[in-house]
Amino acid sequence: MAETRKTFFDFALLRRVFGYASPYKRKFYWSVVLAIVLAIITPVRPLLIQWTVDHYIARSFESMVIYMTLIQIGLLLVETALRFLFSFITNWLGQSVVKDMRIAVYRKILGLNLSQFDKTPIGTLTTRTINDIESINDIFAEGLVPIIADLLSIICVLGYMFWADWQLTLIALIPFPIMIIATYYFKESINRSFFRVRNAVAALNAFVQEHLTGMAVVQAFSAEEREFSKFKKINREHRNANIKAIFAYSVFFPLVEIVLATSTGLIVWYGAGQRTEAGTIISFILCLNLLFRPLRVLADKFNVLQMGIIASERVFKVLDNDDVPKPPQGGYKKTPEVLKGAVAFDKVWFAYNDANYVLKDVSFQIKAGETIAIVGHTGSGKTTIISLLNRLYHIQKGAIRIDDVTIEDYEPDILRRNIGVVLQDVFLFSGSVMDNITLRNSDISNVKVIEAARLIGMHDFIMRLPGGYDYNVMERGVTLSLGQRQLLSFIRALLYDPSILILDEATSSVDTESEMLIQQAIDTLIKGRTSIVIAHRLSTIRKADKIIVLDRGEIREMGSHAELLAKGGFYAKLHEMQFEKHVAKI
Repeated sequence: MAETRKTFFDFALLRRVFGYASPYKRKFYWSVVLAIVLAIITPVRPLLIQWTVDHYIARSFESMVIYMTLIQIGLLLVETALRFLFSFITNWLGQSVVKDMRIAVYRKILGLNLSQFDKTPIGTLTTRTINDIESINDIFAEGLVPIIADLLSIICVLGYMFWADWQLTLIALIPFPIMIIATYYFKESINRSFFRVRNAVAALNAFVQEHLTGMAVVQAFSAEEREFSKFKKINREHRNANIKAIFAYSVFFPLVEIVLATSTGLIVWYGAGQRTEAGTIISFILCLNLLFRPLRVLADKFNVLQMGIIASERVFKVLDNDDVPKPPQGGYKKTPEVLKGAVAFDKVWFAYNDANYVLKDVSFQIKAGETIAIVGHTGSGKTTIISLLNRLYHIQKGAIRIDDVTIEDYEPDILRRNIGVVLQDVFLFSGSVMDNITLRNSDISNVKVIEAARLIGMHDFIMRLPGGYDYNVMERGVTLSLGQRQLLSFIRALLYDPSILILDEATSSVDTESEMLIQQAIDTLIKGRTSIVIAHRLSTIRKADKIIVLDRGEIREMGSHAELLAKGGFYAKLHEMQFEKHVAKI
């Protein structure tokens, strides 16, 4: 979504951003002190030059000229050192705030309910975590404190000029209204261009991310040229937005030079006519350069500050998001670290959008150590049940209990540590096999991983990979087959030893050989623990203690495989349809 342009600063947001600098307030105070010191010493060099020319060069005091020159060189070195410190401290301060805010935002994202990821594009959250927070750094490095430093410098230089010769100062400032008007229009033009560039970059990032992820679909349907045309259109908008900004710079900076040259000419013309001392004229020309140096970049810095504030607003929207698991009144209950695994759904109603219910009055019980299966057509609500059990979404009505305690009363960490999930689409991170199995948990030893891999029947396969357990599976595990990724996820689940195991379509979309290996792994995993198996293939759930048949969010039937077949109802029809398909394939 394209952002809207704002024209005024939100000082409440600015104060909040500076609140993150409170741990580094000594550095902040030093930056302010350095800004004041630099502003004070800025007109000292022109003053020394005026004194040298009028008192020593004019009177041929050569030794004093050398002495004053050495003082000037020393002052220049001191000023250079102070400017270095000022720049380093402000940038250090900005990067420290960025580091803390990025940690806070990422921690917040990790704790959000899954519903937020359904509503918010991943690219948006990525932009908030990286690009927008980086813009906040500019508030410190190029924004408020540097702007204050530049304004103080301008005030001190003007103060010296009026003190030295107020009439000559007024003459020198005659072209300045043109400069002020040009700066205002430049600021507005750059501001508009920045917004266009930012929106174009966001569109470009979103398009590239989406199409790189879906490249298989693009190529499978020969849509390369169509999608490339869309990319060129977005890229053209990005170029045009940047050209607008370049045009504004191309007009503004030559205009600044014209104004500077005009002011210099007026100083020389008026000074010569009034027989002003040469030292004063030279110092005024130097002062003009000291005035124009910050004025050239002041409009830019105001825009950078505003963009940083706008970026902070988007970042704070993430930080202020309260869609997180909340403790009940009175806090979470003290519960055992390891649960028994008895599950009960009691008249549960749930809708993703608070209107169209996906689950309707769902009730069932699972005894600790029992295996149940959930079957039904696509969209019947099977996967929703496991998402609710993990407390990834909030139910609208009813209650879900584990060991007679509602899941809202459990601390989320304890609840989720006791629930292991093996999904149909296994996500593997770029990294080694070992890292993907342990999820970089240093408490899990390599010996335990190898032991679990042997139980699942994957150890020999892993050892055949180049590097064995150090083999890099690449992004999303593209170097492994679907079945191999599934088996790695089984090792992961076995290592974490959950009390409740959820298998969501674990044998879907794999070949017969992989299905046999996965079925053996399932038999190993479900021993001694509560298991919920979701499957399209009814052949994989015959051994379940209980089968729940869902249809459009409601429980139609419940019982064992034999009982449901004997009933001749919904499950029997599903079984008959799959059996006919199997016979037809043969």
